[in-house]
Amino acid sequence: MGKQRIPVVATLVVLAAVAVMIRLGFWQLDRMAEEERKLAQHAAAAADPQPIAFPAGVVPDSAHYRRSMIACQSPGNWRGTAGSSASGEAGYVQIVECRTADGGTVQVQAGWSRRLDPPPWAGGDVTGIIAPNRDGSSVLVADPPLAGMEANALPAPDSDQPGKNLAYAGQWFFFALTALLIYGLALRRRWKAGEAALQGE
Repeated sequence: MGKQRIPVVATLVVLAAVAVMIRLGFWQLDRMAEEERKLAQHAAAAADPQPIAFPAGVVPDSAHYRRSMIACQSPGNWRGTAGSSASGEAGYVQIVECRTADGGTVQVQAGWSRRLDPPPWAGGDVTGIIAPNRDGSSVLVADPPLAGMEANALPAPDSDQPGKNLAYAGQWFFFALTALLIYGLALRRRWKAGEAALQGE
């Protein structure tokens, strides 16, 4: 039997790809740990009944799911967007931009309605829960709702995210193992073909 040769370039490419997959798997595990830490932080924030001042500027993650209170002196720029009521009914949540005494603005989710048009409301005190938006901004979800609207579905952290990260990590490790197995089988097939060719000479 002749010495089996391993294709250097192809092997390096496969090993590099496997290394990237493994690194992505561990990255997802790191993300899982971070998400678990955030969930614990958010659970503690949600359990704290003491309201905080709505943070000026960018809202830190530590403030999310805390209760807060503002005085809305000048409401404007209403917009309706699809959302659910506290009972799970589909409809529209109304978001209003509130100007406060310090000159800042706070996005307030005033309440839920079956109608898209905004309700009449001249401003006033707002209490609610600080929630993150998908675009990176934050909103004060009014609780109780404003202007005679129905109750908002109150925000809650995504408790499924750590499980998703774990699943993604498992997928990357599976892909790495599969790539190694497929490449190993391809090498074995190549070597057998080479041996058969030598024996036929």
